[in-house]
Amino acid sequence: MSRGQRQVDIPFEYINNFIVLTVNFNGAFPLKFIFDTGAEHTIISKREITDLLQVNYEREFRVMGSDMKTELIAYLVRRVRFEIPEKVFAPAQDILVLQEDYFRFEEYAGVNVHGILAANIFARFIIKINYQRKVLTLYERDSYRPREPEFSELPVEMYRNKIYINTRLHLRPDLTVPVKLLLDTGAGLPLLLFSNTDSLVHLPANTVPSNIGMGLGGYLEGFTGRVFGLALGRFEQKGIVTYFQTLDSMQNREHMNKRNGLIGNVLLGRFQVILDYQGGSIWLRPAKNYTEAFVYDRSGVNVIATGINLNNFTIQSVLPKSPAAEADLRKGDIILRVGRAPAPLLTLADIQRRLQKEPGKKVTIVIRRHGVKLKKELVLRELI
Repeated sequence: MSRGQRQVDIPFEYINNFIVLTVNFNGAFPLKFIFDTGAEHTIISKREITDLLQVNYEREFRVMGSDMKTELIAYLVRRVRFEIPEKVFAPAQDILVLQEDYFRFEEYAGVNVHGILAANIFARFIIKINYQRKVLTLYERDSYRPREPEFSELPVEMYRNKIYINTRLHLRPDLTVPVKLLLDTGAGLPLLLFSNTDSLVHLPANTVPSNIGMGLGGYLEGFTGRVFGLALGRFEQKGIVTYFQTLDSMQNREHMNKRNGLIGNVLLGRFQVILDYQGGSIWLRPAKNYTEAFVYDRSGVNVIATGINLNNFTIQSVLPKSPAAEADLRKGDIILRVGRAPAPLLTLADIQRRLQKEPGKKVTIVIRRHGVKLKKELVLRELI
């Protein structure tokens, strides 16, 4: 921070359940980064930016993708200056630059980003995330400690600059499993579990195949269902929409600190969250949306965003026997209109919200398929 400052508020954008910070890179121009507690390194995914600035690539690294099987190539760049103007700056930060844009984050999230900002870049501070105000606050360590009685402190485990919580998962009312979960603000979902890391961590009775999301390495495939509950200190969340992924190789679990899964922003966003990397603690305080039910897609269609302005929408997959399948929507269909709204006036988040409306709601979608306009009507219903 600037000399004499003890705390600083950094506004962020909260887009499609991702925290996006705008950071100046080497004093040249602003870039957008996902603020990611699940990342070990700060990564730029657009190599054309560093090529333009003629930075020096010192050595090549191999990085494991989010699918835990794809090996990516990245280059080390030393002594980069990062700055959030009038807030904070890092004069000499080491980063990785991807050889190619393996991320393709825009398609999945519908927002232009240039990389991942590892949250441990702020590890010397106490970090507060206020999802409701969309503000990240940094405090000098000797100037702040949560005193509000609503905050509950959770001890955590630190491993390779990441935060892990050991807690209790209630798969069913009669089945409780101890789990280790990564705290991951780079995940725009509530909860993800690796279904082959514990004999008791298995898929619930009612699950559907799904795209879990987009990570380094491509789309992540798995299943979606609900677990009965998850304990977070003295707080507990119930009926959590949960994604299940199978690890191809259990050898990767050592690199992953033998974790059973992760907690993402959709669940964390029900709290104010305070992170203390050096002290090995987090604090949680319920927010206004703490008691709201977890809502999942009720259409059975997965949409991606493309184009310069990310307002061209294509159906990436359709769940069999879902409302979308019954309406004869197909992979590759281009969405022209949802309800009365032309697609170019919508964001990806807008479309997803319309597909999560209450069961029984009729949604009209106009598509283009092989050059022909077609009108389809979906009747939404619960899928999990």
